[in-house]
Amino acid sequence: MSKRIGMLLLAVALLAIPLMTGGCALVKPKLGSEKNPIKLYFVPSVEVSVIIESGDAMTAFLKEQTGYSFEVKVPTTYSAVVEEMGAAEKDAMAFIPAMGYVLAHDKYGMEVALSTERYGWGFYWAEYVVRRDSGITSLQDLNGKTWAYPSVTSTSGYLVPASYFMVNGITIGESFEAGGHPQAVTAVYEGDADFGTCYFSAPGDNWKMGDPAEPGGEFTYEEVEGSIRAYQSGQRIRDARTGVIDTYPDVLEKVAILALSDPIPNDTVSFCKDFPADVREKIVQGLIDYSKTEEGQKVLANDKFYDITGFTPVTDSAFQPIRDMIDKMGLKEEDILK
Repeated sequence: MSKRIGMLLLAVALLAIPLMTGGCALVKPKLGSEKNPIKLYFVPSVEVSVIIESGDAMTAFLKEQTGYSFEVKVPTTYSAVVEEMGAAEKDAMAFIPAMGYVLAHDKYGMEVALSTERYGWGFYWAEYVVRRDSGITSLQDLNGKTWAYPSVTSTSGYLVPASYFMVNGITIGESFEAGGHPQAVTAVYEGDADFGTCYFSAPGDNWKMGDPAEPGGEFTYEEVEGSIRAYQSGQRIRDARTGVIDTYPDVLEKVAILALSDPIPNDTVSFCKDFPADVREKIVQGLIDYSKTEEGQKVLANDKFYDITGFTPVTDSAFQPIRDMIDKMGLKEEDILK
């Protein structure tokens, strides 16, 4: 009996060793440490290489300000970003458009913290683009035409135009997911689609709502640090077409803006459910501070990136119109998050 007891005590002692020594390896490293970096997701709305480079520059600043390490990630689809937010274990954040945010909030409890600003605007627009030689002159002319959109989870690229078509009785012919805003423009440029939908940012500094989407006049260009900037009547062009101008220098001459939508809430900076409040607060302040630096403006306001000039605190109520649009269209999560 004593031998059995001795063996039992030995077994218990051996089991206890990992708890007293190596057991700490079972504990997840502190959030924001090198071994457990904060996951920062971006949707693939522009060139992935630009997102990675810009995200790395941004997180280098944030690490210096907060001490936290980050891992920049760009899933292949908008839907994948939403799903990553649902799978996150209190360790992820994302730059995500309004529609993606609403879906992630309603399904997974994602929480919005900031809305982006672009040159003084807290919102943006969907633009409908066509080839200048297409003969298409109105939105009603889109009946039966082939549509290229960035992604079914894109607010400006899909939700807003799809809602407009439904309300106004416009029946589209074929449609396909191009994979991003630049790709939707490219599809129109190359003739694979009759029209595309993507984001519109106001041109120049004096543009007002109600002004023509294109200022008019000759296009002029300048090269700045290896990238082409385009102007029309002295106003800098900043809409989605500029995302492919280095590849297709004549894209503005070939692809026109047919129409704009009503204003849409800007993209968000949002955090997964139960993300630590103290860590979130430091990151939010760090982003605001970064946007006020010369380096931050160079990175954030790059029109090849997200053209961000600042951040504004925002709450979920600002996105109720997007939620209402989803409901009006009868869209279900499974329709969008395929």
